[in-house]
Amino acid sequence: MDSLVCITPGKFAYQKAVKPVLTPGNAILKIRRIGICGTDLHAFEGTQPFFNYPRILGHELAGDLVEADGADDFSPGEAVTFIPYFNCGYCIACRSGKPNCCVRLQVSGVHIDGGMVEYLSVPSYSLVHGNGLTHDELALIEPLAIGAHGVRQADIQAGETVLVVGAGPIGLGTMEFARIAGATVIALDINEGRLAFCRNRLGVSHTINAQSPDVVEQLASITNGDMPTVIIDATGSLGAINTSFSYMAHGGRYVLVGLQKGNISFSHPEFHKREATLMSSRNATRADFEHVMASMKAGHIKPTTYITHRVHFNQVETEFESWLNPVNGVIKAMVTLF
Repeated sequence: MDSLVCITPGKFAYQKAVKPVLTPGNAILKIRRIGICGTDLHAFEGTQPFFNYPRILGHELAGDLVEADGADDFSPGEAVTFIPYFNCGYCIACRSGKPNCCVRLQVSGVHIDGGMVEYLSVPSYSLVHGNGLTHDELALIEPLAIGAHGVRQADIQAGETVLVVGAGPIGLGTMEFARIAGATVIALDINEGRLAFCRNRLGVSHTINAQSPDVVEQLASITNGDMPTVIIDATGSLGAINTSFSYMAHGGRYVLVGLQKGNISFSHPEFHKREATLMSSRNATRADFEHVMASMKAGHIKPTTYITHRVHFNQVETEFESWLNPVNGVIKAMVTLF
């Protein structure tokens, strides 16, 4: 079978790989769709933490179940996705119901080889029924679950004002689930095309260009002087993360969904006087996946509107670098196999 390997930053190569065989406790998937996410783009750039090369990327996946051991309620041939964060089951995080931040976490396509392959072996416990969703929709559950988890971490209440920093796919999903939670959403980004997408495709009524000289004043105007009670960063940009501390309401919460390698810094007195809360949001849980799927089925969210670019698996090597260029307007690139 074929695989696509990120050999070093900036370089892909197609390579022949051995088709996996069924082993106890695992399942074999025939991959149908691969969503390209920020993690993949950062890995290609060489800016992704927790990463070693060479690596087969890909964790936003949908496929058909070929065979499985220990998954009696699944049937060969059914469309599935899976939760790509493989946990140990016995560390402090797993025992506390937080397998998404397991001490020994292995994320498909990050710590271990992922889904840019024709066939993939995954733990049977990670499987998720397709429940009638299309392969496109199934491949979009994982990135949406990241946003849904961030919203759940923030414990957003109806009527709150939420500032989402970054209007990429993770930020867009975060906006959607903040809206579903009953919040007023403000989108902040430096890309006018993405801000227009927020307004025109998601119905976000408040958008601000982060390069404007009066961001604080605009936020104050929208919130009647209160400032956002929740800020969620979905950029992974050190500058954006540090700057956004100044946008938070007194008593507010700041959730870091985006990730980068550096050290964040902020004024302790400014943070302290707000009695603010800073937290991270890592990956997602099965409950988040289920929330996303229920929201799709109910029509509260239409994730296929995010797909702006489509390629076949054999085109990824030549097309991938172009997706890094903001001029090309990529929101979500989707790769098709078979």
